[in-house]
Amino acid sequence: MAFDGITIASIVREMKNQIEGGRIYKIAQPEKDELLLTIKNNGGQVRVIMSADASLPLLYLTQENKTSPMTAPNFCMLLRKHIGSGRIVSVSQPGLERCIHFEIDQPMGLERIVKLQLEHLNELGDLCTKYLVIELMGKHSNIIFYDDQNMIIDSIKHISGMVSSVREVLPGREYFIPNTQDKEDPLTVSREEIHRVLTAVSRPVFKAIYGSFTGISPCIAHEVCYRAGVDADKPSGELTEAEMDAVCSIFLQIMKDVKEGSFVPNVVYENNQPAEYAAVRLTSYADDKVVLYDSMSELIEHYYAEKNIVTRIRQRSVDLRRVVQTAMERNVKKYDLQVKQLEDTQKREKYRIYGELLNTYGYGAAEGAKSLEALNYYTNEMITIPLDPTLTAGENAKKYFDKYQKLKRTYEALTTLTQETKEEIEHLASISTALDIAQKEEDLVQIKEELIESGYIRRKGGTKRVKITSKPFHYISSDGFDIYVGKNNYQNEELTFKFATGNDWWFHAKGMPGSHVIVKTNGAEMTDRAYEEAGRLAAYYSQAKGQEKIEIDYTQKKNVKKPNGSKPGFVVYYTNYSLVIDSDISGLQLVKE
Repeated sequence: MAFDGITIASIVREMKNQIEGGRIYKIAQPEKDELLLTIKNNGGQVRVIMSADASLPLLYLTQENKTSPMTAPNFCMLLRKHIGSGRIVSVSQPGLERCIHFEIDQPMGLERIVKLQLEHLNELGDLCTKYLVIELMGKHSNIIFYDDQNMIIDSIKHISGMVSSVREVLPGREYFIPNTQDKEDPLTVSREEIHRVLTAVSRPVFKAIYGSFTGISPCIAHEVCYRAGVDADKPSGELTEAEMDAVCSIFLQIMKDVKEGSFVPNVVYENNQPAEYAAVRLTSYADDKVVLYDSMSELIEHYYAEKNIVTRIRQRSVDLRRVVQTAMERNVKKYDLQVKQLEDTQKREKYRIYGELLNTYGYGAAEGAKSLEALNYYTNEMITIPLDPTLTAGENAKKYFDKYQKLKRTYEALTTLTQETKEEIEHLASISTALDIAQKEEDLVQIKEELIESGYIRRKGGTKRVKITSKPFHYISSDGFDIYVGKNNYQNEELTFKFATGNDWWFHAKGMPGSHVIVKTNGAEMTDRAYEEAGRLAAYYSQAKGQEKIEIDYTQKKNVKKPNGSKPGFVVYYTNYSLVIDSDISGLQLVKE
């Protein structure tokens, strides 16, 4: 799955149709490495998302808006100053490179001068041309803003010579596309050049294709081989003339489609999970596994929506995860030690019996004896009692009783401590699961509050609690039942004991951390389908997410109890039903907050 040059070419085609000639209405920077441009064109508006995130660089058109910080970052302010209300002249992609040029005409009128460039009155009425470039190159991704002299004005990431010896990306430096790979342009290559490149070095055909041409991913290389009827792993130097001709023909045909803008955005699904996508029809997969999209932007938005959320929230929750992980490791070590010590106390009863038998039969022990044979009247078996030869039988008995009392006290204390440590581990595991479920900043706020109140984090800035705005997930079942899913322990507890009524149904993954799922019945009889869908939600929002078979307990809310003094979200129930189900919730409708 690669955001390759052909995918970008498809998105560029959509942008040329929708935003060329349009004017920039708003510029926002929702994330430190992400821009959101709102473009007005032909009486409508569309938004452009461009992200230079190192782990997930993206570019697509969307209608969705994003929440921006109260104070705009410097790069965003600079763009507003230079190109706010500017007109997009053209959108272009050099070859199949993974970078896109936005050419922006900026009228220097009175309003612009007053507001932004008050000192440049001599330029009234002139046109200035600026360029905004997004480079989608993995960890080297960047968004760069430069003028018509190729001088960088600013970039969303500053790259000094200390970081890169190939190119500095700093204000005042010249902008150029680094030529770090010696690859051919697939859009201009001839049949003879393809033949030459593929036979230059003998390696698997698909590797020779994507390793020799710009913007070609392994997925597209495999597709070329499949259409040509050639084994992708066959050494390129061993191709027959007919096979080489077939590979060249298919490759040129795909490039012809790219140049003509003939794209077929599609996603391949395996085991109900997206396995691959491309802007070229992937014919190597069965039709029933392929889902077609009207646009590449729509595909990218749907495909990466959840992944992007997860990536962002993981970046923001790294400190909380570290706290939970550290506490978990500490408690696991403590628990293992306590269990071992608890096992050592199992011999306490032996010492008690030794003491009792010595009190009963000790008179028969010879002076200085190291052991005593005696009948154990609990089992009617003879046992050997070790003795300290320097002590009398009575003193040996007292010694064993002392050991017994000490181990008994240890056992009683450890039984309580071990249970408390186990509950602590379960509590931390539930918080870890809540961090996996979290999708927004406000979700993390509530989890952090739980960690503070549990003593894992110190509260900063006094003792005042922060405002909680996070809400549970709200789904609508296929039969119209409202289903609510807690995102964390506090929400689980509120859903179960404050929101749900006695006849509502409660679902939870058996024996593992996960969300409380409440189905509001409003007195109606639940359908079998509603039970299954609620079970899938309980499976999806649990530690077992992704497994094929997950056991789910469910019961009416009135059967769920909270033990006194227990951790948030911890409940017990003694009357329940069970079902085994997967965690596929693709058919369920999520109600947006």
